[in-house]
Amino acid sequence: MRKKKDNKHRILILGASGFLGQAIYKELCGYFRTFGTYCRDNRAFSKNQHYFQYNIEEDDIFEILDIVNPTIIISAIRGNFSAQVIAHYHIAEYILATNSKLIFLSSANVFDAYSKFPSYEDDKTLSHSMYGHFKIKIENMLLRLPKAHVAIIRLPMVFGAHSPRLQEIKLHLREKLPIEVFPNLIMNVTTDSKVTQQIHYMINRNKSGIFHLGSQDLVHHDDFIREIILSLGIKNPLFKQVFTTNDDRYLAVLPKLNKLPKHLQLLSQDILNELEV
Repeated sequence: MRKKKDNKHRILILGASGFLGQAIYKELCGYFRTFGTYCRDNRAFSKNQHYFQYNIEEDDIFEILDIVNPTIIISAIRGNFSAQVIAHYHIAEYILATNSKLIFLSSANVFDAYSKFPSYEDDKTLSHSMYGHFKIKIENMLLRLPKAHVAIIRLPMVFGAHSPRLQEIKLHLREKLPIEVFPNLIMNVTTDSKVTQQIHYMINRNKSGIFHLGSQDLVHHDDFIREIILSLGIKNPLFKQVFTTNDDRYLAVLPKLNKLPKHLQLLSQDILNELEV
């Protein structure tokens, strides 16, 4: 029997046409009044009355906020960094004015300047990359809001049956092109299905703060990619080894302060098992 929708929340997913955004929409739409945004013209999304076309560089986010009046905003949007900063500034204004909540999908790259250790929730952020700098800028803006109104989710590499990373690997295998691997990179990983379950739980339990939602264990990038290809039944693939440093470097986000229940945690092997199905 289908669960009755929870009318307490109206959820708006920014970037609901993307890989993670779509997965989050599918997870939540059966339980809450859920809306999403898409950027490019797409008949499937335009026919869905719960989807709104939104170009972050041209459109005003306030127009959609006024129409949807969300109690929870989930930001999974991509696009121009400067436009995203402005949009999140406006979202922060909306949060303060309406007593609503923002769940922001950030990245392990906010720590990419650190290479000696994995990173935990209360570690100071520092990045050498444009992407990491951009995520830090939005995080810092959101951390000035009342804590109860913000959840920052830092994600490692996200895989899944329809993930862009897996599709790229499959394309390279079909075209017999070398697949880039980073032998010295130690990371943790996750899947779209686990992230969506974790977000659903966080909404139900009204969680706020900073969350690191990667696998509990760490893997070398090249080993993990080789395991994925092995699970696809491919033999003798071509690899291009990329060494950015002579030493091992970490890009991993591990939980210490905000751990989710055991059934919502995962190991890297769980991801490989899921991809084999």
